[in-house]
Amino acid sequence: MALHAARLPARLDTVGELSPFAEQDRARWDQRLLREGLELLEASAVGETLSPYHVEAAIAAVHATAERADDTDWETVVELYDRLMVLRPSPVVALNRAVAVAQLEGAEHGLAEIAGIEDVERLARYPFYPAAIAELEMRLGRVADARGHFLRAMELARNPMERRYIERRLDACGPSR
Repeated sequence: MALHAARLPARLDTVGELSPFAEQDRARWDQRLLREGLELLEASAVGETLSPYHVEAAIAAVHATAERADDTDWETVVELYDRLMVLRPSPVVALNRAVAVAQLEGAEHGLAEIAGIEDVERLARYPFYPAAIAELEMRLGRVADARGHFLRAMELARNPMERRYIERRLDACGPSR
């Protein structure tokens, strides 16, 4: 929790809008909480037990220790999500894993992973499911497909802040034809 809480100051940009992880100003992360989180993770690594919380904390630690988003060790993140899928499988974990695969191996691979998510109907009301697909479609230059997924994500947005974020991503698709 300390590792996630450390990022809270940067989750909103200077005008109060959601800031995507890759665009967060890491200088705004709470360094004391980051150190505390890393120390707690190290202390929890003693013993035989490996819980989903250990793995989730390890994923957060990989993100927290990368100097820049581009420096993230995506191979380790995917391996940790693989482990988490064994300990606590869920469609949301599978979606997060697919996003990590896309970072590591490319958007096509990420989309293939998303297409293979079991129990995907549990993501039917989750706005970041179609948003993730839209982002990967955008990376592949399939703007019309991306636009459709962003529109679906906007329908599912749970609050005005999510809606404005998705609207900005939709605007990045350019004008509709």
